[in-house]
Amino acid sequence: MEQEFYRGLAQRVRALADKADPFTRRRLLDLAKRYDAKSGTSRPGAAERPLPVPRTTPPASSFSESGEA
Repeated sequence: MEQEFYRGLAQRVRALADKADPFTRRRLLDLAKRYDAKSGTSRPGAAERPLPVPRTTPPASSFSESGEA
């Protein structure tokens, strides 16, 4: 019974991690791993998904290039 509880928590935490920012996602996936350990379930095929690659181009500036203040 307790194993199912922790297994369910791990699933819910992973679902939240899918929608979270990279920092929070990492922490949620860590928490899910701890719940898996408590439930006695190991997820060998479920490797942590890589974080999205950061944007390399800077966002467009809202300032004009004329140099006027």
